[in-house]
Amino acid sequence: MPPDRVRARRLQIAGQLRAVRLHANLTQETVSIRANIALDTYNRIEQGHSSPQLDTLIKVADAIGVPLEQIVRE
Repeated sequence: MPPDRVRARRLQIAGQLRAVRLHANLTQETVSIRANIALDTYNRIEQGHSSPQLDTLIKVADAIGVPLEQIVRE
């Protein structure tokens, strides 16, 4: 189990990811296809249940059309 700070930060990133996806009017399926990752993997990331690798976050940000910083900023 990750420390509380890590878990809280992961959930914050998940929330920001969902917000930018919805702002871009994209479905989870569209983002997963564009990022070339499985839909269930993307869903776990957006729900905060998974800690994606940096490469995956970069692909997701590109798929949504936002800079990575917009997803991971505090």
